[in-house]
Amino acid sequence: MSGSDPRLDSSAEIRARIDTSKPHSARFWNYFVGGKDNYEKDRELGDQIKEIFPGLVDVARTSRHFLGRAVRHLAGEQGIRQFLDIGTGLPTADNTHDVAQRVAPDSRIVYVDNDPLVLAHARALLTSTPEGVTSYIDANMYEPEAILAAAGETLDLSRPVALMILNTLGHVSSYDEARDLVNRLMAGLPSGSYLVISDSTSTSEGMIAASEAYNKSGAIPYYVRSVEEITGFFDGLTLTDPGVTQVTRWRPDPTTDTTVAADAYAGVARKP
Repeated sequence: MSGSDPRLDSSAEIRARIDTSKPHSARFWNYFVGGKDNYEKDRELGDQIKEIFPGLVDVARTSRHFLGRAVRHLAGEQGIRQFLDIGTGLPTADNTHDVAQRVAPDSRIVYVDNDPLVLAHARALLTSTPEGVTSYIDANMYEPEAILAAAGETLDLSRPVALMILNTLGHVSSYDEARDLVNRLMAGLPSGSYLVISDSTSTSEGMIAASEAYNKSGAIPYYVRSVEEITGFFDGLTLTDPGVTQVTRWRPDPTTDTTVAADAYAGVARKP
């Protein structure tokens, strides 16, 4: 989709919703992956966290690389042509639509986020090959059925869709609620669809300390979970080899530094 999306035209309203007085996860993460869409509070917290746990920078970057490998696998080897990316974050290089449409130009991608800064940058996301479509929904993760209804305006929900939820579920404080949200989203997708999840994990004292410092900063809290809990999101689905594993070890390519022991785990699974 090219041109202006009428849902994105009220730039003054969007700017009014952006609070730069507190750090924000999307901007904080953007700083860690080398982006420029962040503010002083985000950089201050980022520098503080790097002193506590420098490995979080590795988590941010290796998780981003996992996204590329997962999308290439699904668009290439599995023939998936539809992607629903929830918790989009701020655009950097190799977003879901960039990777998918490089493999399959007719891919259709719907991004979902409700952060005003992400919305302000949505025009950067709303680019597409002539053969495909890229769209954006300003919606809340806690309303799965509304997300599916809006996504159905762009995607054919009778055909397989790859549901991408990367570094987002930690914002849901209750694990049971997070699982319920994932289950409700997958329930609206047909057999042959895929679930792709990556998230930070409580697999080191450094990561736990970094999470606690972040949650005390005034930003919306983010809760790291165990590997077993991450694995639980895929219950009832068929995991793709190598299963749920560190992001650097999920189908590494020649550019992947597998020596990085990132505190982030990921998996890709198919709905039977």
